[in-house]
Amino acid sequence: MRRKQAILLAVILAFALQAPCADTAPLKLVGRYEFPSDVKGKMDQLIVELHGHRLFTTSYGLKSVFVFDLRTHKLIHTIGGFGIPHALFYREDLNRLYVTDGGAANLKIFDGITYNLIKSVQLLPDTDAIVYDSATKYLYIVNGGGDAKMTFSTISIIDTTSGDKISEMKVDGLTLDAMEIERSSPKLYVTNVAKTQVEVIDRNARTIIASWPITLGKHNVAMALDEAHHRLFVGCRTGQIVVFDTETGRELQALPINQGIDDLVYDPGSKRLYAACPDGTGSVDVYEQVDPDHYKSLGQIPTGPGARNGRLVPELKRYFVAAPQQEGANAEVLEYIVQ
Repeated sequence: MRRKQAILLAVILAFALQAPCADTAPLKLVGRYEFPSDVKGKMDQLIVELHGHRLFTTSYGLKSVFVFDLRTHKLIHTIGGFGIPHALFYREDLNRLYVTDGGAANLKIFDGITYNLIKSVQLLPDTDAIVYDSATKYLYIVNGGGDAKMTFSTISIIDTTSGDKISEMKVDGLTLDAMEIERSSPKLYVTNVAKTQVEVIDRNARTIIASWPITLGKHNVAMALDEAHHRLFVGCRTGQIVVFDTETGRELQALPINQGIDDLVYDPGSKRLYAACPDGTGSVDVYEQVDPDHYKSLGQIPTGPGARNGRLVPELKRYFVAAPQQEGANAEVLEYIVQ
């Protein structure tokens, strides 16, 4: 009997040590943005538009983009008419909202004030992940691949000023996902999920210049970049953040996280990594960079089952997570303060 009690006590202590207390945790829940009760199913990306104090996020179930007021936490507008709304980008100088639609196979461009549709740019089925180049004002968009019944995927390049597609690149592989842009060079990093590797693309020549195999994790769907220290972080749904040296292309190590990752961000100011992981009860796994070769876990912050998409807003010291509807609770966006 005493042995069983000792084992039980050891288990309780192990969980207590793993879960940070509220005062020392890297994130603390401070707000909620509740969706209507009919918002069901998977949530996708969210973004914050600082000037207008707005939060935008998407819902597969209602095929819509939802707009919340950051100050009141109230839903202020809904933009409908999507097939499968995915990624979001807001260009504040033009007051335009850009949304990829995987169902309609296009990029939709909206007036950010009236929410009226300005233009649709036709792409290929499974139009999904994006990355923005602030120097050229180009938006890079993943589309095509297996869902389009193609043996290759496409990265389309959109001029966000004119709203025109100016070029595209073909990448061998049925599924591409996250991308990162290196500001000090023409490199574009892309997760080739189908081939379990990272593609390195020259944005000027628009050709692949290197392919880096991933051996320390599988289903590589998320990505973040520490450009100053030449480190690329690749989030794998099997439960790892794989760290690459961008100067050599070598895998350096794998940081353990919860499974199912969908979003990964690196904050150079705090030198922290935030991984949104939906499996089990859901969590944000946080690591701190001690130096480019050493990382320490700051713990797992509970979010809720299926909460797979997060957004760090350093200007507000906030981290937002979209949590889908659960039994007895509406879908909501959770707002955490960074501590």
